[in-house]
Amino acid sequence: METRIIDSRNDFAQWAIDRSNAILTDQGSELATAARKGNEAQIAETAQALGQAIVDALMEAFDGLAGDE
Repeated sequence: METRIIDSRNDFAQWAIDRSNAILTDQGSELATAARKGNEAQIAETAQALGQAIVDALMEAFDGLAGDE
């Protein structure tokens, strides 16, 4: 994902919307597909990937804020 300059609350809100949309599009659809197939191992794997994508996004936001100090 490209680096984005966030200068305002609105910029941050737009980043959060774009980032969550990308996560849901990628990992969310994979999780739904795995759930539809009923493969427990695949469900666990894709659920883990979804969780990791969320953590990565939160860390990305935190790192951006921490860099301002």
